[in-house]
Amino acid sequence: MTNTTNVFRDLKLCVVIPTYNNEKTLADVVENVQKFCPTVMVVNDGSTDSTPLILNQLGEDVIKIQYKENRGKGYAMKLAFRQALAFGYDYVLTMDADGQHRATDLEKFADFIRKSPDTLIIGSRGMAVDNMPKKNTFANRFSNFWFYVQTFRHLPDTQSGFRVYPLQKMGEMRWMTTRYETELEILVRCAWKGVKLLPIPIDVYYPPKEERVSHFRPRADFFRISLLNTVFCLMALVYGYPSMLIRKIFKKR
Repeated sequence: MTNTTNVFRDLKLCVVIPTYNNEKTLADVVENVQKFCPTVMVVNDGSTDSTPLILNQLGEDVIKIQYKENRGKGYAMKLAFRQALAFGYDYVLTMDADGQHRATDLEKFADFIRKSPDTLIIGSRGMAVDNMPKKNTFANRFSNFWFYVQTFRHLPDTQSGFRVYPLQKMGEMRWMTTRYETELEILVRCAWKGVKLLPIPIDVYYPPKEERVSHFRPRADFFRISLLNTVFCLMALVYGYPSMLIRKIFKKR
């Protein structure tokens, strides 16, 4: 049993892995995570490949949530967060099922959670990683810019899915979105709510283009993200900025 396992158990943290058609990598990702965290929850977001069979083979120690229709990553996260709260967990650590994230970085997350509790910790990728798609770099810079406009906060990687969410500190949060843009929505709303945001460096792996599996739909998903940014810029004027200002004033007293 690793020291990280003890830390995560003491912190009441579970790892959540949303998955959609990741049959080639899912089992290895879960197996590697289990070396560091005692509780793993996998959400099968309507996969049409052999994912259900793989989940059955993983054993009863893996919490499984499955449904037939693909509803989006944000929807999968919503179900997982709700289940984690019902089981008494205070933190959820999300990571991708495609093998992009390194399970060894869980030790780093454990250290930072222990030092900075009740913090939303974002694993930040370097933008000069081998095989990183150029569209990822552009999309991330685009997202980072609008996140700053909406919150006056600088983050190096607002699109990273490798994160720790402090469930109790976030409180009840009803998300407007259900797909990739949910992760951005949570960041903005947590910044307005006064939740501390902490970026930490992580390792990341991108397979060669011919081996890569991506469900990001450039036109549709970029449109939804752009629409969300438009809505949040308007919300920032009437709610976000005043909330942050009031919180800053009372903090000084």
